[in-house]
Amino acid sequence: MTIIHIGSRDGGDGAGRAAYRLHCGLRGLLQDSRMLVAERRTQDPGVMRANLSRSWGARVERNFRRLEVQWSASRYLSSKPAGTTFFSDDRTEYASGLVPQLPDCDVVNLHSVAGLVDYPTFFPALPPRLPLVWTLHDPNPFTGGCHNHGACPGCRHECGHCPVLGSTQEKDLSRAIWRRKKRAYSYIPEGRLHVVAPSRWLAAECRQSVLLGRFPVSVIPNGLDTTDFRPRDRAVAREVLGIKRDSKVVMFVAGNIGDPNKGLSLLLEALAPSPANGGIHLLSVGRGSDFPGVRLPRTNVGFIEGDRVLSWIYSAADIYVTPTLMDNLPNIVMESMSCGTPVIGFEVGGVPEMVHDGVSGFLVPKGDVAGLRQAILRVLNNPTLRAEMSENCRRIAVQVYDEKVQARRYLALYESVLGIDPWGDDSNLHVNAGHGDSRESMVDSPQSTVVEV
Repeated sequence: MTIIHIGSRDGGDGAGRAAYRLHCGLRGLLQDSRMLVAERRTQDPGVMRANLSRSWGARVERNFRRLEVQWSASRYLSSKPAGTTFFSDDRTEYASGLVPQLPDCDVVNLHSVAGLVDYPTFFPALPPRLPLVWTLHDPNPFTGGCHNHGACPGCRHECGHCPVLGSTQEKDLSRAIWRRKKRAYSYIPEGRLHVVAPSRWLAAECRQSVLLGRFPVSVIPNGLDTTDFRPRDRAVAREVLGIKRDSKVVMFVAGNIGDPNKGLSLLLEALAPSPANGGIHLLSVGRGSDFPGVRLPRTNVGFIEGDRVLSWIYSAADIYVTPTLMDNLPNIVMESMSCGTPVIGFEVGGVPEMVHDGVSGFLVPKGDVAGLRQAILRVLNNPTLRAEMSENCRRIAVQVYDEKVQARRYLALYESVLGIDPWGDDSNLHVNAGHGDSRESMVDSPQSTVVEV
């Protein structure tokens, strides 16, 4: 089977890393998996970078399109609150030039496509019989531009009055984007799109969406290579990082450490120096070094992309704390668990689906700093409990989050949407995606397969 994954990148951020790991997992099952991305981060020959036409006419059109998007966003530069979540337009400079670049394939699997897929031209141009699977890495595909809608109910209607933009207008940019997405999705025939959410939380949000709620939704957790992410020698890891062997190491990870949604300020409040918190060392991974007023010993290793290096860093920690205020199914939580490092976090998004309270870590109510401090100290000060949780973390990660487990679930879903009999001959089921025709008619109403953990 040939699967084409379309995403913004094949690494770098959480969505890019998750998409690339699925690609690798499918390759491990001997499937012909390839990626088409805007930003290529790996040297994988199976990853193709989307091209922009160099013709004079295309360049002129692209410049006008870029200016149009920039002008739309510029109206909110003064009103957009500081520290708000990422916001992306549905229009991109690739316009109608992306679909012709799709190789012949059986299934197209979309991922995080901000900045790559131009909604108004991409979906109408797709061959109507080409099966689509869309892996959601955040709510953006069913919002008017934000990637973290928080408690805002706007995307369940038509958006507008967008708090991310600081907008007080009903017919603002978020509503325009929402309506354009709705129009673009109207070109997808019934039975042609199947949505995958890595968490039950995001699946529930999607089902309540006006934009994507009419499509079937499956829950398949993300995966990772558990042979790369595995427990390493803690003493060696700490020696390399320059951390004392007897320290109580608390780990924090964020792509951007200063992102307020990641909750670093709440963690620092929970770790505020006191006699009870003696011996704690803060170990962090991510861009930025904003640790206001921190008097604890700390080590920030910056942004790390290599999986094996990350596994050594996780192994240096006693616990990993994720004080995120909203997230889907954080890669960093499964990475920590796979390395045998217990996790403590708030009960938000998909985190409660990963952290089994009292088994692989502890969960506390969102924003409960006192509860966070208590849970941290409870694990740090109880070596026996920490060892039990470490074993449980590793066991759960191997059973649930190994990339081979994920790949097999996706392969079963692809076969379902293609109407393939797993014991039959599927050799004729193939779509010439880039040229808009098909060699064999696909089934009109593929049966929905819901995979939940």
